[in-house]
Amino acid sequence: MPEQRDANLDLIRRDGAFDVIVVGGGINGIGVYRELALQGLRVLLVERNDFCSGCSAAPSRMIHGGLRYLENGEFDLVWESLRERDALLVNAPHMVRALPTTIPINSVFSGLLNGAAGFLGMTSQPASRGALPIKIGLMLYDWTTRHRRLLPKHRFRGARETLKHWPALSSKLRFSATYHDAWISYPERLGVELILDTKRLAPESVALNHAEIARAGAGFAVTDGPSGAVLPVTARTIVNATGAWLDMALASLSEDGASAEPLISGTKGSHLILDCPELHDAMHGHMIFFENADGRVCIVFPYLGKVLAGSTDIRVARADRVRCEPEERDYILDAVRGVFPSIPLSVETVVYSYSGIRPLPKSDHEFTGRISRGHFIHRLDGAVPQFCMVGGKWTTFRAFAEQAADIVLAELAHHRTRGTLDLAIGGGAGFPKTAGDLAAALVERHGIGAARAAYLADLYGTRAEDVLAFCLGRDDDEPLDDVCLTTAAEILFLVENEFVVGLQDVLMRRTPLAIRGDVSTAIIERVGDIMAGARGWSEERKRREIATSIDDLADYHGVSRQMLDQRTEDRSSACA
Repeated sequence: MPEQRDANLDLIRRDGAFDVIVVGGGINGIGVYRELALQGLRVLLVERNDFCSGCSAAPSRMIHGGLRYLENGEFDLVWESLRERDALLVNAPHMVRALPTTIPINSVFSGLLNGAAGFLGMTSQPASRGALPIKIGLMLYDWTTRHRRLLPKHRFRGARETLKHWPALSSKLRFSATYHDAWISYPERLGVELILDTKRLAPESVALNHAEIARAGAGFAVTDGPSGAVLPVTARTIVNATGAWLDMALASLSEDGASAEPLISGTKGSHLILDCPELHDAMHGHMIFFENADGRVCIVFPYLGKVLAGSTDIRVARADRVRCEPEERDYILDAVRGVFPSIPLSVETVVYSYSGIRPLPKSDHEFTGRISRGHFIHRLDGAVPQFCMVGGKWTTFRAFAEQAADIVLAELAHHRTRGTLDLAIGGGAGFPKTAGDLAAALVERHGIGAARAAYLADLYGTRAEDVLAFCLGRDDDEPLDDVCLTTAAEILFLVENEFVVGLQDVLMRRTPLAIRGDVSTAIIERVGDIMAGARGWSEERKRREIATSIDDLADYHGVSRQMLDQRTEDRSSACA
């Protein structure tokens, strides 16, 4: 078992009494864990899988103010989202970056009455939005950030100018509007960096992934997944941050085991990663934010050298692991073809897919797009009060966590000692003006190649110095294959320093190997060998980890064994 995990388990064994236990290690749970621990409370975070492995691993990777929330009259949510977007641009510049966003527009007045219906709380499905309602929305968007503007104001273009900039867009458009939001490159990694920061600043608090918690008498018991060890713990209060699984977790964490009225109304969102250089180049660095024929807002934008396209919005009856089904894949591909009709897209361009359940507040709205993306805290009384985090989205995780923490602090009569709105995150601390500046400095200081420096600056920010301090000079600081920039020594760094337990933690969340479409059979086996050596796995355990990873890619990410084998063959041929 890794020393990092051993140290955390020893802390629990020595003292199982915590002020707060946070259940759920998605971004909201991690956020409230950080907020509370930084106020001097002793906090335990328990996640049954890996950190940020559920809904938090399946966002559209946008950090945005929620332009379309204006149509629902959610002005407070838009204001909060824009504030948090700007904070992340400053606090995590290594992962959150400005994203110019262009809206193709096909009419002038369409959508005005429908927007009014949404504002008044009516449940009608949106109609296509024309230039006038979009102009009004963007003016409100700009007005909201007038006192702290970090990004340019919006601008409109006519059809001729639009098609001059983006000739591959549909010729049916009459206008376009461009505004700026932001995107996040590695959301799962940002969650891990928040935990690492918290551990450094509040060493008596503990975050444990791959563990379960259940009631045990007057207290609770934490079961460590890798070892099976059962550790008794107590808390003065519980924060339930289990997201889409909140209603299920309520019963197991409550004293009487009774199930409360449902609080969550989840919808499923699926996304595709496309390997289509023509589409990538046609967007000229912009996200295209557009409406499909059914009124659903869709997106497509350049992402890590590929193209990210999404998404669906489908009601689910219960929380469970989900995948992008063939009909969803076809829906997204058809939607993108509608705005870029001249660019050939096929199933073969899909190199990865992912899907998650949005933990939205319970709602009876007929159209899922009308369900609020807001959040609130629901309190359950008991000897150990439970505070349930309902709703929320990636952009507002810090604000939601701050609000939940303040309620818990009041419950415990504990004063807030510091804020986090201006607190740098992980490799965003000391980040220079651009990633290129950081990459150039890494080349100069360490003599590494420009490609590797750019890769490390992009993935780790200023923490690239820690990675290089570990890797340089080692015999195993060699790439996993002749195309990949990730080295074997870097994998070891992640295993030893980033709460890694299983092979999928590395392939899916600590590195971009899977989502970029870089993972292959050979790479999976190579990383499995590295982890087996570091962890002392038996041959049977190693083969099981490899087989489980391959099956998971096929079952939940649209990457078949045949695709993995073909990538291995293609890479071998390219380097022959």
